[in-house]
Amino acid sequence: MRQLLLFLTVIFVGLVFTGRLFYLQIYQSNPDSLYEDNAIRKVYDYPKRGYVYDRDGKLLVANQPSYDVMVIPREVEPLDTLEFCSLLKIDKTRFLTQFEKAKHYSQRLPSVFVSHLSKEDYAVLQEKMRKYEGFYIQKRSLRQYETTIGANVLGDIGEVNQALLNEDAYYKSGDLIGKQGIEVSYEKILRGQKGIKFIQKDRFNRNIGPYKDGDYDTLPIPGKDIKITIDSELQAYGEWLMQNKRGGIIAIEPSTGEILAMISAPTYDPNNLVGRIRSKNFNKLLRDTIAKPLFNRSLQGVYEPGSPFKLMNALVGLQEGVIGTEEKITCYGGYKYANRFMKCHCNYGARNDLVRGIEQSCNAYFATTYRRILDKTGNASVGIDTWSNHVQSFGMGNYLHNDLAVGQKGRIPDRAYYKSIYPNTFYSTYTISNAIGQGEVATTPIQLANMVAAIANRGYYFTPHIIKSIENETLPLEFTTPKYTTIDKKHFEPVIEGMHQVYKKGTAQYLQVKDLEICGKTGTVENFINIDSTRVQLTDHSIFVAFAPKDNPKIAIAVFVENGYFGSRFAGKVASLMIEKYVNGTITRKDLERWLLSHSLEDEYAKPYSGKPFKINREAQLQVIPLPTDYETD
Repeated sequence: MRQLLLFLTVIFVGLVFTGRLFYLQIYQSNPDSLYEDNAIRKVYDYPKRGYVYDRDGKLLVANQPSYDVMVIPREVEPLDTLEFCSLLKIDKTRFLTQFEKAKHYSQRLPSVFVSHLSKEDYAVLQEKMRKYEGFYIQKRSLRQYETTIGANVLGDIGEVNQALLNEDAYYKSGDLIGKQGIEVSYEKILRGQKGIKFIQKDRFNRNIGPYKDGDYDTLPIPGKDIKITIDSELQAYGEWLMQNKRGGIIAIEPSTGEILAMISAPTYDPNNLVGRIRSKNFNKLLRDTIAKPLFNRSLQGVYEPGSPFKLMNALVGLQEGVIGTEEKITCYGGYKYANRFMKCHCNYGARNDLVRGIEQSCNAYFATTYRRILDKTGNASVGIDTWSNHVQSFGMGNYLHNDLAVGQKGRIPDRAYYKSIYPNTFYSTYTISNAIGQGEVATTPIQLANMVAAIANRGYYFTPHIIKSIENETLPLEFTTPKYTTIDKKHFEPVIEGMHQVYKKGTAQYLQVKDLEICGKTGTVENFINIDSTRVQLTDHSIFVAFAPKDNPKIAIAVFVENGYFGSRFAGKVASLMIEKYVNGTITRKDLERWLLSHSLEDEYAKPYSGKPFKINREAQLQVIPLPTDYETD
């Protein structure tokens, strides 16, 4: 019995030693276990974030060094708090607050104590850090913007929040992550991959050197450089023209879907959201709930499209065979239905065919067309779905599924949408405002620009996108595969000719550019807001869409100017100038440029908040401002 007990004891001790040896040699040598070992300090090595270039290779976003003071609470020893606070340029209250925050995050994991030290502060502090156990300096990269434009395009980076820390194990407290624009859209490509060093500590918690001679250390993998589709000169020019105005502009290259310019006004300098000043400046922008500079109007602004939407109804009417190119419809100064009258600017008794209907923006022509579409089968409930499906094939009424971080679906109604309002009977006159791009129809600037690109291409479009190339990668197929609309190619030419005549002798005839064949469409949309629970009408929005040249188009554009009166007054001028700038590289219409730069809409925007009575000034004198000091005269 004693021999058996001795034998079992030897076996048990042997198993214990074998298990311990396995743990030390196998499990503890596993890199994954090193992250949990308190005797090993983990030091992350942050990679270079990828650079950002414009479509012509101009550097827009680079990096600059940044230094953060990190803390591991359980390793902190008693210290001269006042001296340390003096070095960090913080007060004791801030010290205690940050230390409590770090302990709440983790006693044993490092977190940021003070971020974004200047090079000068880093140089002074580096010499004295050895006195403060549990604190060390972590080098990172901040963004350095080589431009002052495109804040809504480029975006910014900021400290990762707790929600993402809980979701994604890659990020640690204090890490920087893309917050807006391409920085968030291409975060995983731009950020690269962190490296790590494992440092062995002794029983007194002192560093004694690399663990296993650094065998498990990894080097950082730099982020990849990207080239975006933006033409930085066109972007800068558009932002310049939109000073003292609010709105959104999208310009697209029809043959590729590449976004040439994406302007949201008002804008801001992206350099204001870098480093220690980021939090203060971001909150300032966020609190501006009137101008809303952080709201990307070109992607998120949802507006009634107005008369440019008549192009869509013309195409659907042709496809459904309810109108012909030669048929003329009489306009008696507008369109009468039931006991209502939809007024327009045509001469009384004018006989308009399709081209002239577009040229003169005839409400009677397109109200007739819309009703014929819905009533084709004798059942408007069926007709509204047919109409809606055609329109949605142009990318409206839904997300465009592009590579942009934000967006809105807009709204293209169908029978299901109207079911709650008209549950039983449904007639085409109920939704007649859709005929002229008002009523329940709503679009974003990028959707309208994409619609114009599809027209310019005679029936197809490429998903609008912001990425042109990624280092050592190819573009996704969804950006290089054409998407076809439900409209036959033959129906586009008469509509395009109508757009061409808008410039030749229609509502945009005073916006022509010499030797440049532009096709466009003006739009004016009523503008209402609620003031103290009362619906109040403000000055109309100005809308314009265009593409050029007429054959082999290089640019398609949509411009929205809030409270900008009628289509050709503000939006049309901006569109013509941007088209000329991109296609010809120079500006001959200096008169349009001078007018835009010397007229502000700030007085219009101030009206609802003035506390004083005001009226709609469709033709009133606008606020005139001096030309910029850097304006070049002829």
